[in-house]
Amino acid sequence: MISRTDAMQRIQAVTPLTASEIVPLEDGVGRVLSAPIIAGHSQPPDRMSAMDGYAVRSSDAALGRTLTVIGEAAAGHPFAGTIGAGESVRVFTGSVIPAGADHVIIQEDVARAQTTIGATIEIIDAQAPPRHIRAAGIDFAKDDVLIAAGERLSPRQLSICAAANHASLNVVRQPVVALLANGDELKRPGSDLEPGEIIASNEYSLAALIAAWGGRVINLGIAPDDPEAIRARIESATDADLFVPVGGASVGDHDHMKTVFAALGFAPIFSKIAVRPGKPTWMSKGEGRLVLGLPGNPASALVCAHLFLKPLVQRLLGISDPTAQRMAKLTAPLSANGRRESYLRGRFSRSEDGEVLVTPADNQDSSLLSPFITADALIHREIDAPALAPGDRANCVILD
Repeated sequence: MISRTDAMQRIQAVTPLTASEIVPLEDGVGRVLSAPIIAGHSQPPDRMSAMDGYAVRSSDAALGRTLTVIGEAAAGHPFAGTIGAGESVRVFTGSVIPAGADHVIIQEDVARAQTTIGATIEIIDAQAPPRHIRAAGIDFAKDDVLIAAGERLSPRQLSICAAANHASLNVVRQPVVALLANGDELKRPGSDLEPGEIIASNEYSLAALIAAWGGRVINLGIAPDDPEAIRARIESATDADLFVPVGGASVGDHDHMKTVFAALGFAPIFSKIAVRPGKPTWMSKGEGRLVLGLPGNPASALVCAHLFLKPLVQRLLGISDPTAQRMAKLTAPLSANGRRESYLRGRFSRSEDGEVLVTPADNQDSSLLSPFITADALIHREIDAPALAPGDRANCVILD
């Protein structure tokens, strides 16, 4: 049985995937860039008006001055000429500023009139030129590196990619993660249960988490407690980079998962971790493929997925996104911890003065899913940590 720190070091020693693929821009959220986003042009490409009004020479922008309107520059339709002395051009937000102009008078600061020879404007408010013009390239310049390779794209970054004129993205291939539940007692949701049977629940949360972390999930279903059936499910997943079997990892007569993977050439990396819940978590390595086995107990599986599966998926993607943590003040006592690191399900809240609080779930049994209905924290307890009283601070892993 190894420590959590040792397990993490072995996970971080895994070689990331190197293959890449091209995806449409709209499919880029959550993907990891294998090539940087380089600006294909400057943004904006020309001087642009920041307001609706009239483009003028700043030397003409005097209170009481009357200027001739010689044209209009709507957004997307630049004015072709040059503004001279005593002249103006009607512009709008996003219009290209005509040549010769270095100031925009907002439309509220002029009185427009129509004469027999055309339109004029009278400046009716004092000006402080030059104003209301956005310089070309003020956002970014052509050939700027906007987002580095290795970054995982957020929704807001898609706008940057689009503005830089990228219709497609070069991204790291998603690791294919094969989920495999195991147990004669497991049945699909919606089943009529016979005595001794239970509903298989782990795969639904795990599949959603893996997808959120950047993996592509294939579900191998539920294998019975039969080595040949387990082997058949494993061999069917020919494109899997990572297998995540759930259950079947203990030392009972019907726990075959490790044995089957060993027979298929997967060598152990570790077999147990000194954490609670989740001691049976294990890892093996085959030819270009990995296995991270999770305990069958629902709480153990979810806790260890956050602690070990998330960093493994991210390692395959070549990124490092440390688990978010925060200190919080306990609202209930905690007893002294034992010889394994512990992670207790809890819920954050705030005191009246805004301080972050955390409340441990009443029952921490590893078979219970109901504490996860409200849990958004894992309260971390070090080996042999002393008892804590309400008001003491504890370090917490943030789940959401």
